[in-house]
Amino acid sequence: MRLTQVALGVWTATAATWATLTTVVVADDGSCLVVDPGITVQEVAALAAEIGSRGWRSVAGFATHPHWDHVLWAAALGDVPRWATGAAARTAGESRSQILAEADADAPGHDHRFTAVLTPLPDGAGELPWDGPRAVVVPYRAHCPGSAALLLPDAGVLVAGDMFSDTEVPFLDLDAPDPVGDHHAALARLQSVADRHGVGVLVPGHGSVTDAAGLRRRLAADRAYLDALVAGAAISDSRLADPWVAGEHERQVIWAGGGRSIG
Repeated sequence: MRLTQVALGVWTATAATWATLTTVVVADDGSCLVVDPGITVQEVAALAAEIGSRGWRSVAGFATHPHWDHVLWAAALGDVPRWATGAAARTAGESRSQILAEADADAPGHDHRFTAVLTPLPDGAGELPWDGPRAVVVPYRAHCPGSAALLLPDAGVLVAGDMFSDTEVPFLDLDAPDPVGDHHAALARLQSVADRHGVGVLVPGHGSVTDAAGLRRRLAADRAYLDALVAGAAISDSRLADPWVAGEHERQVIWAGGGRSIG
């Protein structure tokens, strides 16, 4: 994976599958925090090689949420803590057999010793316990249990997890009591954090990196999508041109129309 600098000390790489973004935060001494490395075995290996070729070393990881494509790892990235919220670590542990099956189906060959092995953050921890730049954990209840963004205040970067995508419509946690309400609340929370800290770079889980103006545009698009979904109105959204996204959207349309048994 080719790394591109998006802010001081912050680099990203994009996987071929679902335009999945990996973030690497680099401290002054070359130690690295690796967020959501993915997707294929070859891509994760290339990421580790790229980090090594720059004289950096991975000392910690972070998973924004416990979906299979965000909990991958490799020996070449080191036997280091891979932090996640307590809820994410529990969910990954409880669903590990399913996560492994999903990873094997879509990105075969990953070492099962590392997939979905997450370290829960200490109770009450608001920041990642590492010696590099401050990394503030911003939990939110949307998309799936245990989701969290990572705010890098010194760099003005928000690593948002599977929110604010320009390639995917909001994917709801349909098992939650109020999936749409939760998603609206998460959008508002992340917007508030971004405004309060002057975030100038947004890194979504899938899609492309954008600036503060792009964040506002995506926020408006996501809110419009959610409102139309609840209203049963026709939705005109360029992200639905992707057949896979359109299929996930149809599941949500059925759910919103009363098919609440979908899981």
